[in-house]
Amino acid sequence: MTYRDIVCEVRDHIAFVTINRPKSLNALLMNTKEELERAVDATTNDDDVRGLIITGAGKAFCAGTDISEIPGDIEGVQNMSRKAHNLFNKFDEMGKPILAAVNGYALGGGMELTLACDLVIASSRAIFGMPEIDLGVHCCYGGTQRLPRIVGKVVANELLFTGKTIDAWEAKALGLVNRVVEHADLLSEAEKFMKELINKAPVALKHNKYLVNKGLDMTLADALDYEEKTAGVVFVTEDAKEGLRAFLEKRKPHFKGE
Repeated sequence: MTYRDIVCEVRDHIAFVTINRPKSLNALLMNTKEELERAVDATTNDDDVRGLIITGAGKAFCAGTDISEIPGDIEGVQNMSRKAHNLFNKFDEMGKPILAAVNGYALGGGMELTLACDLVIASSRAIFGMPEIDLGVHCCYGGTQRLPRIVGKVVANELLFTGKTIDAWEAKALGLVNRVVEHADLLSEAEKFMKELINKAPVALKHNKYLVNKGLDMTLADALDYEEKTAGVVFVTEDAKEGLRAFLEKRKPHFKGE
């Protein structure tokens, strides 16, 4: 599969996707989003791939939407928003972990991209922010909804209302980032983190992801019912049997995703 705006390669069961528009700080064109969607689809459908890492080329992770493509009419903007929502919904639906390796600026749509990922590891140089308010608009790639679900209402309001930027350490303190590492170590640490994840039981990990993502939109009673039903399915898998045998035999389990 060939791409213009991204680079996608697979190594050791991990898909590495790099947004590759460094001259524009990896700003998202419509084509970029379409290529990201193709890469997500390919990763979802490839049984040999068990996780996805997304990063950016150059000094930015992603500086948001490319302003040159912002439509001037209502329907055009709504379609732009819908396309991004569809892309990030696929992140939620992919039963494999997605890790954002944030190497620099993650602004606007770039920060919304990190919010759609399951986990985030940030370079010590990373900068996060939602500066749309300073352009007289609001973010529309899911940020107004995902951000408060992660950091809470009042913190989300401050970031959205002021448009201020924060560094990697403040982002970690707010719960937007899992780990902060030295810039030179970012990709190696991201790969190490992902290898830790893909060595876990794939079926259980997939259902953990679904339970968290879908449960957030349910009542507690409905979410607990969902957890109960899922537990019955997962506990009879071959991976579950292998995990129990390995525990009793005091050895490392060998999961097959079955």
